[in-house]
Amino acid sequence: MRQVTVGSRSLEVENVWRHGDRVIFKFRGVDSISDAEKLAGAEVSIPKGERADLPDGEYFQTDLIGCTVFDRDGKVVGTVEGWQEYGGPALLEVNANGREVLIPFAKSICIEIDPGQKRIVVDLPEGLRELNAE
Repeated sequence: MRQVTVGSRSLEVENVWRHGDRVIFKFRGVDSISDAEKLAGAEVSIPKGERADLPDGEYFQTDLIGCTVFDRDGKVVGTVEGWQEYGGPALLEVNANGREVLIPFAKSICIEIDPGQKRIVVDLPEGLRELNAE
């Protein structure tokens, strides 16, 4: 059994399984649907030492928060502050000198990713910066 943080509570995981594209957790002491509904949508935090290993080219979102984003020429674009997901590729929320720039998290755009060095190199499509400026 593992202890995880769910929202602001520490809970013990009894079981985990996939249901379609979702991960379902069964927590000790959460034994009714009404108890479980109170936790729906809560963020689950797992200690880094207990996370599963990911295949090459996949990253935990939390490891990319705080990464500095550079363009191909080595110029700083900004710092990753969060994510947006709407069904397509995730969007990196990048703080570019106080302005939010949304960058698709796609292999063709995020061409180098090094979470250990807190560094992402991007090849921005023409017009992306201007689009974000509007």
